[in-house]
Amino acid sequence: MASDQAASADAVVSAIDSVSVLSEDSRRRMFAFIRRAGHAVTRDEAAASVGISRKLAAFHLDKLVDAGLLRARYETPGGIRKAGRRPKVYEPSGAQITVSIPDRRHELLADLLLDAVLTEEAGENAAHAAMRTAEQRGLRMGAAARKATRPGRLGPERGLTACEGLLEEFGYEPVRETSTRLRLRNCPFHPLAAKAPDLVCGMNQAFLSGYLTGLEVGGIQAVLASEPGACCVRLGPTDTDRDDQMPEVH
Repeated sequence: MASDQAASADAVVSAIDSVSVLSEDSRRRMFAFIRRAGHAVTRDEAAASVGISRKLAAFHLDKLVDAGLLRARYETPGGIRKAGRRPKVYEPSGAQITVSIPDRRHELLADLLLDAVLTEEAGENAAHAAMRTAEQRGLRMGAAARKATRPGRLGPERGLTACEGLLEEFGYEPVRETSTRLRLRNCPFHPLAAKAPDLVCGMNQAFLSGYLTGLEVGGIQAVLASEPGACCVRLGPTDTDRDDQMPEVH
């Protein structure tokens, strides 16, 4: 789980670095030119596209390569081999970069909705299918995390600690209110949740409930607890457990 958090943090830093590289005007214009060109572009072509020297263009192009926005290789234009050194050419890397603070995970929501459409059962409406697929996805992910980490018995305290890594990975900002209660400061599905709160918040709850079940966390449930400026779901003690229960022995 720690490796997942580190990977998620590294991805955010990488995305921010890539975006910052495009803050320079000539670099940004060259990048746009290369993306639209439809073929690998030489340094001379890139330089001409923004009206700068070949040497300065090479500097900017290498910055774009280092940021993962372009890839470079040596190739003879037109595929015709000639004597001498082949020119260096540049083309888009295919990387897709999104930076959002706080993090947004609309792709997870879209994937769950697509699963719901593709697996909708007879007599099941779209909303019920969405809740079912969200819970099943959470269940599978929780079971996979348990298999990978082998945490043993998870009571409320250790269970919430185990959940925090996944929550951060998927764009939540978990805050421990008490040893057995965890509030999510933001909604990774905002602003879509504001457009269809019953659907999106319900899927959110179902997803987190499934994850708790798959991870086999005892004494904790995901409940709808709407609060302005925060996620609609809170993780806390089940109805049969007290919030001020004795701490677990580790």
